[in-house]
Amino acid sequence: MPVPLYEAKAEFFRMLGHPVRIRVLELLQEGPRPVRELLTAIEVEPSNLSQQLGVLRRSGIVTATRTGSTVVYELAGGDVADLLAAARRILSVLIAGQQRLLEELRTVETTP
Repeated sequence: MPVPLYEAKAEFFRMLGHPVRIRVLELLQEGPRPVRELLTAIEVEPSNLSQQLGVLRRSGIVTATRTGSTVVYELAGGDVADLLAAARRILSVLIAGQQRLLEELRTVETTP
């Protein structure tokens, strides 16, 4: 029995639901990067980065190429960059709304 589309989407978003994975994807938007550069930029334990890269690789969102002892990761397609840009726009709107609410709360608190 095939998985319903909504369940597949939920699984996809669960797969994205880790800060290290999101940071890796953000960095890979700039182009392919070797693991050592990712480690320097993200500042996590090598085993943690390896685990998160494995999740992204198994999902098909990133690809890995080995040249000697160097493994280079890159985005499998441009749609991931579009998704991250959409998330940034959505968060900007949400945070702006929260900022307005906070300002209103502060105004009410200081009014006698």
